[in-house]
Amino acid sequence: MRKKFIYWLFEHSQRIYIKFKNKKPWDISADELLTYSKESFGYYLGKLLVVNNFELLPKVERHDCYHLITGYGTKVEDEIALQYVCFGNGKRSLYLIGVLLIGTLILPDYYKYYIKSYNLGKSCNTFHHFNYKNLLHFSFQEIREAIFNKQQILQTQ
Repeated sequence: MRKKFIYWLFEHSQRIYIKFKNKKPWDISADELLTYSKESFGYYLGKLLVVNNFELLPKVERHDCYHLITGYGTKVEDEIALQYVCFGNGKRSLYLIGVLLIGTLILPDYYKYYIKSYNLGKSCNTFHHFNYKNLLHFSFQEIREAIFNKQQILQTQ
């Protein structure tokens, strides 16, 4: 019940957040991403989207890139933990702070996971600010290796 409530909050708050987001949408479909080289970040992103039956959300495409980079899933506790990774990595936004506060209050059972996620974000190289659209043709493995050390990569697989 608590998880369903958080999903509902995500769904409704996301629409409002996107309306006020001052970014240009990528206008790239999952199928288009699958035409990129099989080693590329774009191809891996396309696979992630197809496997989860998603399309990129306009103006917040970076969020799915975070999922791909970190290996975090899309369950509600993973979504909250992903925000902890981003917070640890230095990202700050009103939306992120809201997710941390509300998510932690409603699902405190995962606090150890959240702390571990925060520490991962804090200990890896900064990635929250990348222009991921410009990285679509780059090697997925090389991007991950530039962000995480070998032990961190093993943790996130």
